[in-house]
Amino acid sequence: MIVDIHTHIFPDALALKVLDRLSHAGGIKPFTDGTLDGLRKSMEEAGVEHSVTLPVATSSQQVEKINEFAAKVNEGYEVRGIHSFAAIHPDYTNYRKELGRLKAVGFKGIKVHPAYQETDLDDIRYLRIFERAAEVGLVVITHAGLDIGFPGVVRCSPTMAGNVVSAIGDFPFVLAHMGGWGNWDEVPVKLAGTGVYVDTSFSIGSKAPLGILGGRVPLMEESKALDIIKAFGSGRVLFGSDSPWSSQKESIEAVKKLSIAEEEKADIFGNNACRLLGIAI
Repeated sequence: MIVDIHTHIFPDALALKVLDRLSHAGGIKPFTDGTLDGLRKSMEEAGVEHSVTLPVATSSQQVEKINEFAAKVNEGYEVRGIHSFAAIHPDYTNYRKELGRLKAVGFKGIKVHPAYQETDLDDIRYLRIFERAAEVGLVVITHAGLDIGFPGVVRCSPTMAGNVVSAIGDFPFVLAHMGGWGNWDEVPVKLAGTGVYVDTSFSIGSKAPLGILGGRVPLMEESKALDIIKAFGSGRVLFGSDSPWSSQKESIEAVKKLSIAEEEKADIFGNNACRLLGIAI
């Protein structure tokens, strides 16, 4: 089974506009049209049974509207393998009630993006959200490391992630992009043994997709990927593509090429995510 724990979709009426803006900010082309149907087609072509969509609120005012859309996705498509996480923002003051409500209506987790939300990961505003998420049993997935749309900005370094774990303790916490995009040398040093998960999104492989500005974005060398997998153990690594910004099919092939045991690949591709999210294997 293949579970893609890191994808993005947008409402049909907004998808084209949002993809155009984000494409120019990051200098890369999308692989789908950014809609739910586009993701479903990609899943079918790539052989992905389950995808998790990760909405991001760039202001506190967006939280409830985004979560209404996410709830509709789950109502209509969770039985068909598409699971939407919810959004939260560090400036959203009603976070305790909202996180409790999200858990009660069946959401499996929340997504935060420190760069887009202009807040360091170990800021007290995030810490109180994570503490409440841990209390009610929601998975937290965060962007980690650099973001190509924000050159030079790191709002979630391995050190900051370590500070979160020190403050909150053990909770279901996923660091995207192999623990910190572009900070990969620091990830095993600072985070091995902490109990966090990492996902493979937009990280595994020699180059990212052809950019609209020309050239290709360098990703991690296989040796670095293997170092992180060894440091965390394959049981703490989750497959993710970052669709539509990476091809699900190509992302799968990149992980298949890694020099690790087939049992480890099975854990990464789906077993770990199924256990984390309560999906029947």
